[in-house]
Amino acid sequence: MKESLDNNDWKGLCMDYSNVKHLGNPTNTIEILDKYGFSFQKKFGQNFLIDENVVRKIVREAGVTKDDFVLEVGPGIGTMTQILCEEAREVVAVEIDKKLIPILTKDTLSYYDNVTVINEDILKLDIAKLAKEKNDGRPIKVVANLPYYITTPIIMGLFESGVALDSITIMVQKEVADRMQVGPGTKDYGALSLAVQYYAKPSIVLTVPASCFMPRPNVDSAVIKLERYSQPPVDVKDAHLMFNIIRASFNQRRKTMTNSVVNAGLGITKERLLEALEACGLPTTVRGEALTLEQFAQLANELV
Repeated sequence: MKESLDNNDWKGLCMDYSNVKHLGNPTNTIEILDKYGFSFQKKFGQNFLIDENVVRKIVREAGVTKDDFVLEVGPGIGTMTQILCEEAREVVAVEIDKKLIPILTKDTLSYYDNVTVINEDILKLDIAKLAKEKNDGRPIKVVANLPYYITTPIIMGLFESGVALDSITIMVQKEVADRMQVGPGTKDYGALSLAVQYYAKPSIVLTVPASCFMPRPNVDSAVIKLERYSQPPVDVKDAHLMFNIIRASFNQRRKTMTNSVVNAGLGITKERLLEALEACGLPTTVRGEALTLEQFAQLANELV
């Protein structure tokens, strides 16, 4: 604990947010949407939260404090951004829909002086550069209500960007959250499960029913927290090769690895693969969905 508080700390403690029209209240959300004549864009996967209890729980589960720089992906009209601004030191919200920018900057976030809104595609943004400028290269926290259609590219983009990450706390479709945390032998287990578990420890912290959104989606959602490992949990000589083997294994789930991996164009012959499987103590008829992350790492090490 700090022995003394600087000006920013005092400001954070003393700010009165009672006059803020929090968008977790559906009445306030409808008022904003009507004011700006906003129409939801299906291509951006827009579903806004309208339950303030859920919004505050997400921010709490993310462990956001006044020491934190937070990157928010897809703020929408600023529902979660408002609470993040009240809890974090600084927030950068990246929004792809240019029609939302004036709503955010001139209205819903105008009360806060610790937020920057960037109109950009998160997949094109230099996140590592942003984190270095805003947080001196220290680990950042990412919080987001992710569009369903682009969940995996965003998550993998964050992990592979080279940015120092503390954690990623995201709202996704419940079935996607389930896939991220399951183990081998289950129907949801796949390349995403292994990729996420290589980089982070996943845990579902909240299930959110469809009724908490506007417009209402067809499925329930879940909030999953991915706590970044300081070191990967497995020792692998060539992670790129391992992930190529993983993708090949799950691209043809019903086939044995001697078929799926050999025919994936990775330059791995059937003879080499059989030798590697035997060295790992695995049957020659094994399928990818039966292997753990550690076994995939061992197999890749044998094939380097």
